Amino acid sequence: MSSSLQGKNVVLCITGGIAAYKAADLTSRLRKLGAQVYIIMTESATHFITPLTLEVLSEHRVVTDMFDRTFTWEVEHISLAKRADVFVIAPATANIIGKAAHGIADDMVSTTLMATKAPMVIAPAMNTNMYENPIVQQNIALLKARGVSFVEPASGRLACGDTGKGKLADPADIAHAIETAATPHDLEGLSVLVTAGPTREAMDPVRFISNHSTGKMGYAIAQRAQMRGAKVTLVSGPVALDAPANVSVIPITSAMEMYDAVMEQLPLQDWVIKAAAVGDYRPETQANDKLKKKADEMSVALVKNPDILKEIGMQKRDNQTVCGFSMETRDLIENSRAKLEGKNCDMLVANNLKTAGAGFAHDTNVATLLYRDGSSEPLSLMQKDSLADIVLDRMLALHRKKG
Repeated sequence: MSSSLQGKNVVLCITGGIAAYKAADLTSRLRKLGAQVYIIMTESATHFITPLTLEVLSEHRVVTDMFDRTFTWEVEHISLAKRADVFVIAPATANIIGKAAHGIADDMVSTTLMATKAPMVIAPAMNTNMYENPIVQQNIALLKARGVSFVEPASGRLACGDTGKGKLADPADIAHAIETAATPHDLEGLSVLVTAGPTREAMDPVRFISNHSTGKMGYAIAQRAQMRGAKVTLVSGPVALDAPANVSVIPITSAMEMYDAVMEQLPLQDWVIKAAAVGDYRPETQANDKLKKKADEMSVALVKNPDILKEIGMQKRDNQTVCGFSMETRDLIENSRAKLEGKNCDMLVANNLKTAGAGFAHDTNVATLLYRDGSSEPLSLMQKDSLADIVLDRMLALHRKKG
């Protein structure tokens, strides 16, 4: 899996609260995403988790003391502030949020955050009444207005015994926010519609006709587009994937449901990326009860579903950019080129199901990108999220050409 954090420096500040122990999980996740993690702890944070634990996980010395006598020619808080690609406070207490909002710098965490120019992510964790206190909310609003990203705390039973909002967000969600902060927001201001997954065409209440699509490619595109700043709507068939963070998901089952959802969304979108594997046909009738075995053979009459991509191509505005997908088992370029031109796409991602590492269920893909000017771009085997970024890069170039 590729990541925007590969080779990046994350300065993780841990302040005093019971949720400090979750910093170990967060550190591990960031390391797996390829980041170098440099940790600063307040003195109170060290009462909840030891610096040694975090040094083992981060493979770097943890800074806890503003007046550390360990010899170095670098001024520690300035050095870390300059080194940071992303600056993170998790968990963040009401105290550090107040200091950050009002420029108070009296310990290693607060002095370093005052010196950094890196994107900042703050994940609050505190008692519900503290979190909802108007002063805390004003401080959060002030920091948001200055461009600081916040990962909202979760609701549930707190360590103090109260129930409400104030639990530290899941480390996976915090890691996603950090990765988003490290990603260039070159799609800011764009609305992007993505379709993903299979459709199911019911024969009766038990059986349906479908395909092997898992939705992985479309979900990767939706997530990467969101991380790059786009407002993303995902129309998804039935899949076993978690919804991409901060993406509006419209769940559908049948091709007709996908058609209706896409046509409703189409006027609102700048880009459409149709990665779904939509059934071409559906049973002419759907039985109200389970069909019983009465003979050795059974025939089912099928009728054609609407061609969603063709309809998109017919209705698209001059300033809309459309990308289709094709899955073939033979004559990949010839068949895909015909689809590109016949359905008025700006570009098309062509896949051969028989190519090793490509197609359904894999985390990887092998694709050839086709363009309206007759050019093509063969790509090697890569992770689907890496391919997603390439598709978005090419879409952005086409979008800019349209002005």
